[in-house]
Amino acid sequence: MRALSFLVITCLSVLPVFAETPAPTITGKYLEVRSCDVFTGPCFANAEVGQSGREAILTWVVDHGTWNEVALDGLKVIAVVRADRTLGNVQDEGCRADSILIVDEKATAVQRDTLVAMAKTLGGRVVCNVADVQTSAIEANLGTCAKQGCASVKTDELEVSTRCLGDKDHVCGNETAYYPPLTDVKDALPAFTTLSSFKGQGLEATWNDFDRRSAFLATFER
Repeated sequence: MRALSFLVITCLSVLPVFAETPAPTITGKYLEVRSCDVFTGPCFANAEVGQSGREAILTWVVDHGTWNEVALDGLKVIAVVRADRTLGNVQDEGCRADSILIVDEKATAVQRDTLVAMAKTLGGRVVCNVADVQTSAIEANLGTCAKQGCASVKTDELEVSTRCLGDKDHVCGNETAYYPPLTDVKDALPAFTTLSSFKGQGLEATWNDFDRRSAFLATFER
């Protein structure tokens, strides 16, 4: 009987212990718009490499949570990016990108600094060279239709609008999400960009781009 008890205890002692995945401390919505098609076929993508896709506008809208123990519920931050070649080219990981950050004017000074830190971390290599940080009123409505592909973002410096992809947006019939999102997100959904316009300062360039299959809507958490 003693031997049986020892066996039971020994078996129980080697059972694996599974730690619970910690809940994210911050969650929100994300919109990414590029100046080249991200939902496309390989032939179209190859034709655009080096010719377009150097610009991007990345928007994070915090639903709720904290970053570095600072509450950011409802606040927004935007990274406007310009690179020396096509961003996210799956064949080229060496491009250099500069960016400006536009921070929600509703944020306090501490929250502004925290939003900048968050954008730099979540943006990774794309947002590592920040040329300027600006403050502005930000209007952002992401995933506003049943299919979650409709969005709009507006500040004094920029304007973005998207809609869901439809059957008429398939050109070659071989389209996929050829380019992945530039940042770590969840449930990325390709969308059609009706307008992507930047007229601000800091990047030595402005643009007015429209009618491209160049957007992603997604969620983020950390």
